[in-house]
Amino acid sequence: MSRISTEIDFDKDGRQTGFLRLPHSVDRSAYGWIPIPIVCLRNGPGPRVLLMAGNHGDEFEGQVALAKLARSLTADQIKGRIIILPTANAPAARAGKRNSPVDGLNLNRCFPGNINGSPTEMIAHYIETVLLPQCDAVIDVHSGGQSLQYVPSTHIRRSPDADRFARASALMEAFNAPFSWVFEGARETRALNAAAERCGIIALGTELCGGGTVTPNALRIAERGLRRALAHLGVTALDPPDAEILPSRRLQVGSYPFYVYAEDDGVFEPLVALEDVVTADQPAALIHPVDTPWRAPHEAHFKQAGIVVCARVPGRVERGDCLFHLATP
Repeated sequence: MSRISTEIDFDKDGRQTGFLRLPHSVDRSAYGWIPIPIVCLRNGPGPRVLLMAGNHGDEFEGQVALAKLARSLTADQIKGRIIILPTANAPAARAGKRNSPVDGLNLNRCFPGNINGSPTEMIAHYIETVLLPQCDAVIDVHSGGQSLQYVPSTHIRRSPDADRFARASALMEAFNAPFSWVFEGARETRALNAAAERCGIIALGTELCGGGTVTPNALRIAERGLRRALAHLGVTALDPPDAEILPSRRLQVGSYPFYVYAEDDGVFEPLVALEDVVTADQPAALIHPVDTPWRAPHEAHFKQAGIVVCARVPGRVERGDCLFHLATP
């Protein structure tokens, strides 16, 4: 059960477009609802896939890629069903913000949600209790948003179910991004990939550049990867059928030592760039206290060796802001 409703019949063959209707009573609209666009393509029995973007509203590559895919695919080109949710957190997507301006919440920290909660919690509840249980796989397209920039990559979390992990790993390889990694010992239970684990389905995530814009190269990687992933899952044919497999680096990401944080306020001077190979204790950045320019800058260091896969974009930082994170082979 969910308070969110829709005119989409997920068991009906053909192409359907419409909205998830999220009840939202405010001063200007007592019985109003927030529209969340959704596209459903079905052609008989077969694999069932949910494609999501806009989990964070300031991550635009996935929103564009899924909108283009929704316009180009027809029901007779697929086998099974594809549900496309290009702006999952619609209020955040419309505002171009990571978190929803309606309740201030981050959708990817709200699962399993709450049927009677705030709008973002209700979206999370609908995805986990209505959409995921009727799917075999979910692909959640992320990028770095306004504050971060990533190497174009895909990621999965290590599942305690060996078969599920093997299937997710194969899907990640099929997407064929330049970088891919496994989150080891993932402890975050409020994210979409944790929701998929609870529902017993495989989940693939991406981090496709970012910086609060649409990067042409990242968009090409997203579009190509989504087509390859759908073909791997058996929903569509591979187009072109002889598509070349490009070089890809397989990595892993752990917890705190993989990340570098600002330990002072000021202006961030990076000392390394994306894809650089770094060593433990190597200087990562200088934080310049421009409000008191006579003080020496604080020097941030890497805690361990690895490859820089994510870097902060804005120059102004506060204590606790993430500056970099690493991955290791």
